[in-house]
Amino acid sequence: MNTGGPAFPINANESADRCIYTGMTLRDWFAGQAMTTMFYPAIMESIRTDVDLNCDKVAEFAYLMADAMLSQREKS
Repeated sequence: MNTGGPAFPINANESADRCIYTGMTLRDWFAGQAMTTMFYPAIMESIRTDVDLNCDKVAEFAYLMADAMLSQREKS
């Protein structure tokens, strides 16, 4: 699975090409960013219709969006 590598790499040594990082991948970052745009409208719709919000579906769609962004990034 393409994770896009680290979201925020930190150079271990200015003269080296190595990077060290801990934390999220670029895929996780993209998914989180996608979810922020989807979550508020989904919550408002849930309140308006009195239907429980399906958080699993929101998260699933966020990762689908992240995968699409990574795919487009590879084409560039």
